[in-house]
Amino acid sequence: MNEKSKLWGGRFSKSVDPRAEGFTSSLSFDRRLWREDLEGSRAHVRMLGRQGILSPDEVAQILDGLEQVEKELETGTFPFRQEFEDIHLNIEKRLSELIGPVGGKLHTARSRNDQVALDEHLYLRQVIEKTAAGITALQEVILGLAQEHLGVIFPGYTHLQRAQPVLFSHHLLAYFFMLQRDYERLRDAWKRADLMPLGAGALAGTSFPIDRHQVAQELGFTRLYENSIDAVSDRDYFLEYLFCAAVLMVHLSRLAEEIVLWSTTEFGFIELDDAFATGSSIMPQKKNPDVAELVRGKTGRVFGNLIALLTVLKGLPLAYNSDLQEDKERVFDTADTVLAVLPVMAGLLSTMKVKKDRLAQAVRQDYSNATEVADYLAKKGVPFREAHAITGRAVRYALEKGKYLLDLTLEEWQSFSPQFAPDLFAFLAPAAVVAAKTSFGGTAPERVREQLERAAALLAERREKTGMTENQ
Repeated sequence: MNEKSKLWGGRFSKSVDPRAEGFTSSLSFDRRLWREDLEGSRAHVRMLGRQGILSPDEVAQILDGLEQVEKELETGTFPFRQEFEDIHLNIEKRLSELIGPVGGKLHTARSRNDQVALDEHLYLRQVIEKTAAGITALQEVILGLAQEHLGVIFPGYTHLQRAQPVLFSHHLLAYFFMLQRDYERLRDAWKRADLMPLGAGALAGTSFPIDRHQVAQELGFTRLYENSIDAVSDRDYFLEYLFCAAVLMVHLSRLAEEIVLWSTTEFGFIELDDAFATGSSIMPQKKNPDVAELVRGKTGRVFGNLIALLTVLKGLPLAYNSDLQEDKERVFDTADTVLAVLPVMAGLLSTMKVKKDRLAQAVRQDYSNATEVADYLAKKGVPFREAHAITGRAVRYALEKGKYLLDLTLEEWQSFSPQFAPDLFAFLAPAAVVAAKTSFGGTAPERVREQLERAAALLAERREKTGMTENQ
């Protein structure tokens, strides 16, 4: 192909080496931005018409041509050509093929630098909306599970060792409020996605009498970049989304890990629905938590995408550099991953069976009520450190005898301290242990009901809002 047939080829006398052409092309991945590219181009050409930069007839021809291009893209008949490097040049070249030289006027007063940045902002706003919706749907599932299992007591852990009994609803709500912070982070990240870069040109702006505010208003942006150099070199908005996604995946991976543990024979706290588990090709008895494992595994690629883009940006001089072409695959992959993980986690949780009998057995066959023994003594005037030591000796004794704390007789308890009385046994019952934790945010039923009410109110308030921009 003659280099001069390229849209930027006037300065060149040689054709690009095929190896370089393939290496520099981004068409294989940025073609998914065609909708955003058309949306931005329509707003741009209408502004050019309003400003008298293009005639009404030219505007009408270009808009008609863009509609033809859109139909080809929608039906899969669009002739993608790698020699045009990216989706932006492919659309512009095809537009000129369809309507003639006037198609070249579409690019008046803009550069691919601000055009690409605009497409990315338009794309990211949609991704943030979809991610937020996915988080909300998962929170609704978690809230429903917590409401359904309010009376179920669950062995709480620290260091993956039995620690203190809690309500299962309390444990689930910990994930609800993690996800709430994820949602709030996305709301804040939206502010940076909601900046309009078009009109910055290559880096210095343009001498044409454009109206950036008109374009921003038409495209639904509430703010514009104040500095044209910043507008084309900035990728903070992508970094923020990648960070938000990475933290979200941390939370989902932690939940996935617990699901893997809970579904084992050793724990036996839940059973996964057959629709969200897989079997073994050789061991017919197996029911594997593959969905949860893959959620846990895919977290690594999201982390990697964040680190990759941070690394791309760390040494770039202003303004635009082709290194920035590396941003899209990182964000596309992260968005695809997160938007696949959220609904599958919602499905897994909404269909799993909680084994209440096994949980009831678990909270009676451990030593997680030992803290209550120390508290019992402290409330009777024994200094807590002394109470802690007495309790530790009682636990060691019970272990040696193969008993649980509730199995010890009153005489055995009193051998450790005369402060022990018959009321100790009611004090150590799992339900009593849970009910005693009445501090704000604690696991007592009345406190968990408050958390459920707060969670339900957050979701109800969100349903009343129309989008991420409201009440920013």
